[in-house]
Order: sequence, then C-alpha cells, then structure tokens
Amino acid sequence: MKKVFMACAALVISLAATTKSNAQQIKIGMFDEEAVLQFMPGISKVDTLLHQFVEDSLQNEYEDELYLYQTKDSTFKADSSKMSNSLKLTLKKEIALHFNKLQNWQQYQQQRLQIKQQELLRPYLEKIYGALQAIIIEQKYTHIFKKDVFVHIEKGEELMLRVLHKLKVPVPKEIEEQYKSFGIGGASATKPTTTPKKN
Repeated sequence: MKKVFMACAALVISLAATTKSNAQQIKIGMFDEEAVLQFMPGISKVDTLLHQFVEDSLQNEYEDELYLYQTKDSTFKADSSKMSNSLKLTLKKEIALHFNKLQNWQQYQQQRLQIKQQELLRPYLEKIYGALQAIIIEQKYTHIFKKDVFVHIEKGEELMLRVLHKLKVPVPKEIEEQYKSFGIGGASATKPTTTPKKN
C-alpha cells in the first residue's frame, strides 16, 4: 500500500512540474480584425463601393425582377385559357419564383451585400492576417482568441498594435504612444534621460 501511495505521489509531482513547465511556455493574445481594419488606408472606399453596388447592381436587379413578375403574371392572367397545361405549369412556377424573390428581397439583398463586402475586404484582411501570422511566429504566441471571447489577458491590445506597426499603417498620436508603452518598434516605455553638462 505504501509503494502504491509513493508511486501516486511521484506521478502527481511529475504532472505538476510538467504543467508548470508548459504554463511558462504558453503565450496568449487577443485579436480583433475590426479594430485594425478601421485604420487601414483606403478602407473608407469599401462603404462607398457597397453603396454604389446597391444603387447600380441590386436596384437594377430588383427592377428587372419586378418587371418579369408583372409581365409574366399579366400574360398568365390574359392568356392562360389558350395555354397548354405544361406551359401553364411552367409559367406558374416562374411567377412563384419571382414573387418569392421579391417577397424576401431584404434578406436576399443582405446576403449579396455580405458577399460583396467580403470580396472588397479580402485584400485588406490578407495583409492583416499575413502580418498577424508573422507576429505570432516572431513573438512565440501559442493561443490567439477573438476579442469577443472573454479571456483575461494582460496587454490584450498588444497584438492589434503590433499588426498596425508591422503594416506601417498611419495611426493617431495616442496609438503611437501605446506603441511606446509596449516597447513596439524599438520604442521603450520611458525615454532615456540626459544629464546636463557642467560648465
């Protein structure tokens, strides 16, 4: 019995030592792509292009859909008595499809906008995640969480700042001050003091 207890105690001590060793190697960071995106040069063009997409593409598509629905519906009402059963069935299906699309237009438009937004943001996100990947390797991060996941992390904003700095994105003065507080880009938290020369 004593040997079993000693073996268990040794195992517990070994596991504790391993856990402590692993804990020292873990480096956790938090990252929020939205926080970086807002500073990216040219990002304001995305909203303009999305607005243009609604006006030029989606509005025209809606008008075409409405025209097709009204035309086919009028044709069916006027000429259905002269149509064959197969043509009636085909036209009814087409009218129903147009009607359903018009009924659910808001949802359809939202989906199209999301796809277009992803397409427009892709070049920015590729740059951001390229920089993030390089920083993860350089700084030896082991775990990265999205900012909306609740994790208590000291220096939670450090990854965002490092990505902005790596991409050389122009930032407001307060962000530059934060670079210094994290020692990013060779800057240190405190400036070296110089002693005045004696006369």
